[in-house]
Amino acid sequence: MIKWLRIGTLVWLGLAGLTAITGTARAQTGQSRQAGDTRLDPKGIEQVWVPAGCFVMGSDDAADLITTLKAPSWVRSAVRYEIPARETCLTVGYWIDKVEVTNKAFAAFVADGGYTRQEYWSESGWKWLSRQKVESLPVPCESDQDDHPRVCVTWYEAEAYAHWRGGRLPTEAEWEYAARGPESRRYPWGDEFDPSKANLIDSKGTTPVGSFPDGASWVGALDMSGNAMEWVQDWLSAEYPGLKVRENPQGPDTGSRKVEKGGWWGSNAYVGRASYKHFEDPPTYQDHHIGFRIVTPDEDTATPTPRP
Repeated sequence: MIKWLRIGTLVWLGLAGLTAITGTARAQTGQSRQAGDTRLDPKGIEQVWVPAGCFVMGSDDAADLITTLKAPSWVRSAVRYEIPARETCLTVGYWIDKVEVTNKAFAAFVADGGYTRQEYWSESGWKWLSRQKVESLPVPCESDQDDHPRVCVTWYEAEAYAHWRGGRLPTEAEWEYAARGPESRRYPWGDEFDPSKANLIDSKGTTPVGSFPDGASWVGALDMSGNAMEWVQDWLSAEYPGLKVRENPQGPDTGSRKVEKGGWWGSNAYVGRASYKHFEDPPTYQDHHIGFRIVTPDEDTATPTPRP
């Protein structure tokens, strides 16, 4: 099934797909952006451009890869969340952070009163915050160097930071497309695992963001496999893929756990795949393995509004 989908996607691309869609996006914006173009957002954070397009999201071989990649037995619980493989299309382009949000970048949010300004927080996030000792947030974490990813933050804190930046957390589809591209690669750099291209196996902690340039995705996004796992917008559900939402999927309406993508330091080649989604954590969870990055919709095009 996945081979057929990959072939179909590549044929579509070769015939006109990516050219036509990116051409439409350029016509809408009056711009001539190319995949991987860079900019600094209003807060001075570098982002890369992801043009509209289609790819194969998820996988059909997740169960088989447990043996091939010598994955631990607990990953069997995750298989049902990434199947089946299905063609997914994003109809407008977007900016995504080139690297994971760093401690330095997050500190600017804190210094600007991010934990005291309700306008940055969703209703549920503000309720969570009202039960915390704000002066103790964000919680201390072992990776406190400026250029390391900001981890040990809840989904709610990541969401508030995103609003402060003028953006939002990426949908799972946006995150996965930025990692895999129209070729639907298994890893950001290709289909074969290479431990030299990601902070994954046998790692003892996070590394400075961007330390593995050879592991860049097709648009130049870094650390999309390893270093910190990343919160995305969607609620987790094993049933949602079966709904076959082809264009701009937003995830389930509600849920109790949020999707996390990209593997984490000290993990393995299986969870470092772009289609893998972690399956355990509610939006209140804080962990030294979980970070995030931000998407900023193109200001000149209408984009779907993700569900909170």
